[in-house]
Amino acid sequence: MTLVVLVDENDNPVGVMEKLEAHKRGGTLHRAFSVLVFNERGDLMLQLRSKKKYHAGGLWTNTVCSHPLPGEDVTKAARRRLIEEMGFTTELERIGSFIYRADVGNGLTEYEYDHVLIGYYNDPPNPNPEEADGWKWMAFQDVLDDVERHPHLYTPWFRILLEKFGDDILKRL
Repeated sequence: MTLVVLVDENDNPVGVMEKLEAHKRGGTLHRAFSVLVFNERGDLMLQLRSKKKYHAGGLWTNTVCSHPLPGEDVTKAARRRLIEEMGFTTELERIGSFIYRADVGNGLTEYEYDHVLIGYYNDPPNPNPEEADGWKWMAFQDVLDDVERHPHLYTPWFRILLEKFGDDILKRL
């Protein structure tokens, strides 16, 4: 059983709950993170979520997205999940956070306080097939354009993240 950290709107912990339960009944606000890894050309590593996932399977998303365990530092959790999902590690920098609520199908709702981290890496990943059905590098401006043209191909949180942070990320590249 995987637990998530329940938080208030200021990211203060207020309890823990089983992950799937936190996504039922309209969602319960909990801590999460989204990792975006770029190469030296400014291309973003996208992950194609495994169709085996209990929600949003078969959709493109940021490099890694997950939840820290109770008592776990967000950046350490993000690096741990980067290894577990994509088979590599790199330094990560937190660039901000946001709260969102999104219907993710199957009667589930994501209601997350999402920390956004970026990192840089140039080699191919070694994705865990339980987590990812594929991956690709894509120029960041092309990602922004494609998400606008084909939003149904991308996870809801990734679309929201790009709306909130896309311009700031472009300035960093």
